[in-house]
Amino acid sequence: MSVAEADTGAPEQELGDVLLTVKDLKKHFPITEGILVKRAVAHVKAVDGISFEVRKGETLGLVGESGCGKSTTGRCILQLDPPTDGSIIYDGKDLSKVSRAEMNKLRERIQVIFQDPFSSLNPRMKIGDIIAEPMAVHGVEPDAEKRRARVSELLTVCGLNPRFADRYPHEMSGGQRQRVGIARALSMRPEFIICDEAVSALDVSIQAQVINLLEDLREQFNLTYLFIAHDLSVVRHLCHRVAVMYLGKIVELAESDELFDNPMHPYTQALLSAVPVPDPEVEATREHQVVKGEVPSPINPPPGCVFHTRCPKAVASCQTDVPVLRELRPGHWVACTEV
Repeated sequence: MSVAEADTGAPEQELGDVLLTVKDLKKHFPITEGILVKRAVAHVKAVDGISFEVRKGETLGLVGESGCGKSTTGRCILQLDPPTDGSIIYDGKDLSKVSRAEMNKLRERIQVIFQDPFSSLNPRMKIGDIIAEPMAVHGVEPDAEKRRARVSELLTVCGLNPRFADRYPHEMSGGQRQRVGIARALSMRPEFIICDEAVSALDVSIQAQVINLLEDLREQFNLTYLFIAHDLSVVRHLCHRVAVMYLGKIVELAESDELFDNPMHPYTQALLSAVPVPDPEVEATREHQVVKGEVPSPINPPPGCVFHTRCPKAVASCQTDVPVLRELRPGHWVACTEV
């Protein structure tokens, strides 16, 4: 049984059918040289053959260090970056093969919340116009009066005063701007939202409010999330399952509690070891697992297991054999031959 065929039911929630299937996804960016005639001399292997599924009503967390390929994966799903290879099946349709008109229609169902609330909003547009624009462009709500009413409704749902519709982005705080970004995503009545580091640019106190808002909206509108983040505590609170990425590959995939309570891959263990414990006595006595060395370049990743250059469990075969995701426990997949 492959990872794409595994039972991905989340605890305490009845999930629906598979909504999104990503299979063997690759995204390699060419490095070119030359003035008149450009030629590729190398490639940045940002995403290098990953597979996973997302079910309706689920929140899948995608975590890892900066540069591991999380955001590129999200951009490929959105078709903002065309994949180099692999398939992205959304509700039975391969997104890389649909026409532009079909993709525009699908964009009503697939939305994104960007990381930076300061640069993702047009500073020359009022908040009401920012939220109403997608509805007008896609013809979701052609009547201007109904669009204004919908904007007021969305602002209220996202915890903002409807009067904020007449403000400009610079007149709002970071947390308020991110709520505007959420309202804009909801304006299309989507079913799937990619949250690309949606809370990482916010203060910790504001993060908690936005995370709780995302949880409430998921239940209220039956949303499905792909939650891209590097803050593991946020991921554990919000996500049903978690996929851990390292250098363009998924190294572990499991239900949230299972992964945090029983991490199997050495890289996941090191990540969780770095998370501080609130109790100072426990923090002072617990053992930290420090990862040696630096992350290799995605231009020239190591052969075999990409983590073998930093792995404390690495053996000779790790330098040549590429590990595949194996289901070591029900729903718990690990790409390591030494586990």
